[in-house]
Amino acid sequence: MYDKGCDNMKNLKYLRKLKGISQLVLADAIGINQQSINGYENRGIEPDIQTMIKIADYFNITVDFLIGHKMRVDDAATIEEETLLTLYRNLTPELKASIMTIIKNIKVSS
Repeated sequence: MYDKGCDNMKNLKYLRKLKGISQLVLADAIGINQQSINGYENRGIEPDIQTMIKIADYFNITVDFLIGHKMRVDDAATIEEETLLTLYRNLTPELKASIMTIIKNIKVSS
C-alpha cells in the first residue's frame, strides 16, 4: 500500500518509490532542489501549482492523484488501479501489446 505521508502531497513518496528514484533524481528532473521534495514528502510543505504540474507530468499522472483527491466515490479508482495505470503508462509499446494480449486471453477464458 502507499505511504500516506503528508496530506497535501499524499502520493508523492509512493510514486517516487514505485519508480525507484531518489528525491534528488526527481528534483533534478523537474528543476527544483532535493530539500523541496523532502519538504513536500515529510514536512507538510505545499508546492506551488506549477511544481505540482511538473511532478504530475513527470509521473504521467493527474495532480488529483498526486494529492490524493477523489471527485466522487463511484468514479474513484483504487490505489491498485491507479498503480496499474501508472505502471502501464511507463511500459514500452511492445510490452503494452503483450499486456493487452494477456488481458484479452483472460477475458476470453472467463
